Amino acid sequence: MFTITAETRRAKREDAGRIADVHANSWRNAYAGIVPHGALARMINRRDKNWWANAIRKSTIILVIEVDEKIVGYATLGVNRVSTFPYEGEVYEIYVEPECQGIGIGTMHFCDARSELKRRGYKGSCVWVLSENDPAISFYENSGGRAIAKGSEHFDDKKLEKTAFAWD
Repeated sequence: MFTITAETRRAKREDAGRIADVHANSWRNAYAGIVPHGALARMINRRDKNWWANAIRKSTIILVIEVDEKIVGYATLGVNRVSTFPYEGEVYEIYVEPECQGIGIGTMHFCDARSELKRRGYKGSCVWVLSENDPAISFYENSGGRAIAKGSEHFDDKKLEKTAFAWD
């Protein structure tokens, strides 16, 4: 038996390169075969080290989770972007390195992200997920989320459905 020690904290500018790596690895793992290759490559390439450093500099709320002082995941969060939802907070993204999935790190990080929204005074939270992303759908359902809405996004010439999950 072993114990994993993980810590969530606010991202710092020097974290930008590692966040870019986690972003690339986790997006390839999550979306290969769902999002068209060209669109996925462009989305990953656009979010390089400089993009993340700029987001951190602009005070975007970015949390990272570290295991043994190595960043293995990140989350971005803030005000809910859908005015018709009664939930004030939104986790825009939450990703964990593929080799760190399935061992509780993502669950811990998601709880920390939702706690941060609550600490900032947001009542309730939501998250959007591509409907074909079965592991993410299971993750949010197992985290107590309720599917509350459907939508869609276009990636090149492919229309993909997405589902919103919410927590009070």
